[in-house]
Amino acid sequence: MTHTRRQSSRWTNPSVLLLGDGADPSGLPVRLSLDNGSESRSRAFDAWAADRGIALAFIQSGKPIQNAHIESFNGRFRDECLNQHYFLSLEDARFHIERWRRAYNVERPHEACSPLTPSEYARTFSPSPWVRQSA
Repeated sequence: MTHTRRQSSRWTNPSVLLLGDGADPSGLPVRLSLDNGSESRSRAFDAWAADRGIALAFIQSGKPIQNAHIESFNGRFRDECLNQHYFLSLEDARFHIERWRRAYNVERPHEACSPLTPSEYARTFSPSPWVRQSA
């Protein structure tokens, strides 16, 4: 399991540091479907989700097809962002990941969204019961 040492001298999961308080303005999910990778299998990540009332649902080991959409996204994120940068610090990682996230969701049309950007496509729907709306 990968962990990062913080100034408070406690161990924490890098996924928690990158997720922060959930920067998505549409709100936090009610449930996250995850594989069994080390980035989502830590006490820090469990606590982060529990503190925000997010249920964690793990797919069966060796069954990536149960979460195919996120497996596809993870591959794209790895190829287009993570493998393209050598992060010098947490702030540098946040900068590059946010720049990629904005291009992916706001600037770049997706064929699956009839060719709108994901954010434009999302605005064509009513609010989801699976997302807690931000206050």
